[in-house]
Amino acid sequence: MAVFIAITLPLIIIMAAFAVDVAWMQLVRTELRTATDAASRAGAKTLSLQQTEAAARAATKDAAQRNLVAGVPLVVIDSEIEVGSSSQATTNSRFVFTPGGAQLNAVRVTGNRTNSSAGGPVSLFLGQVMGVTHFQPTNVATSTQLDRDICLVVDRSGSMMRGVTSTSVPSGICNPPDLAVSRWGGLNTAVAGFLAELDLTSSLEQCGLVSYSNAGRFCRNPSFTYTTSDINAQLDFNYQPIRDEMARLSSQPVRGRTNIGAGIDNGILVLTDPRARPFALRTMVVMTDGRHNEGPEPVLSAQRAANENIIIHTVTFSNEADFARMQAVAAATGGEHFHAPTAAALEAIFRQIAGTLPVLLTE
Repeated sequence: MAVFIAITLPLIIIMAAFAVDVAWMQLVRTELRTATDAASRAGAKTLSLQQTEAAARAATKDAAQRNLVAGVPLVVIDSEIEVGSSSQATTNSRFVFTPGGAQLNAVRVTGNRTNSSAGGPVSLFLGQVMGVTHFQPTNVATSTQLDRDICLVVDRSGSMMRGVTSTSVPSGICNPPDLAVSRWGGLNTAVAGFLAELDLTSSLEQCGLVSYSNAGRFCRNPSFTYTTSDINAQLDFNYQPIRDEMARLSSQPVRGRTNIGAGIDNGILVLTDPRARPFALRTMVVMTDGRHNEGPEPVLSAQRAANENIIIHTVTFSNEADFARMQAVAAATGGEHFHAPTAAALEAIFRQIAGTLPVLLTE
């Protein structure tokens, strides 16, 4: 037995040392992953809120130091923090991070406990039995902030007074639209759903409102004067002005022809206004129930929007809409086209567009 113990005891000690240090290494790796994840999230969130790279770097360092790795705060230096842009080639593909760029929306952090890092390598408890005294873990985390400045561009031409699936005007052409059955009523509900969805996101997103038809004076006693397109609400974190404007527009007839290009042009003005944030994604949602029949070609306006890095999503409502043209408008900016055959589908589409996750851990 003495001989057996003498032979096996070193093996037992080595196995015990190995088990203890493997558990310790796994714990440290978990702590390092938590610390780098927290640091990148804090950096991306601050980048969104303050729109400066310097503030994002400071927040990243602060968040890292509030997390212990192997018993000491994690220290990250400037060379371990990259601020850049992160995007998807397609809706279901992985996000790809690119350092730098004009529209910053992501922070990548490399957390190191190596010989060359500020915190140095991590000591092992019993590794010296096998001649190993330290290990050097590394972890990379990237967080992407999907902030958007959004402009809703809505159709207030006369066809919006019609029923969703008919050409009749339930309320009469010189009365306010019937909010229960008219196309305008469906849009009014969809815009309310869109804003409610934005209220649920954890990020602060600005939204504005533009409406369009054509200039003219309509009806008598009283008469109503309309402009071709109005900026009804500028970009703001407070959505109440949009709600107030939708209520005002709903209280009178909506009349006129369909100048989609003018609506897009005013949407560009909203999204390039000084209120727009430099690093936010610029999104326009253009809705129509009919065919463009007034003013310049909307695809040309969409191309101008693309030059300003604005993505346009188009939404057609009713079978009278010009699907091909609105698909071309969206394609000119890399956006998507949606069709809503019913009021419920219109609200669902608006909520879907509004409901993009604002902060994603993408690596």
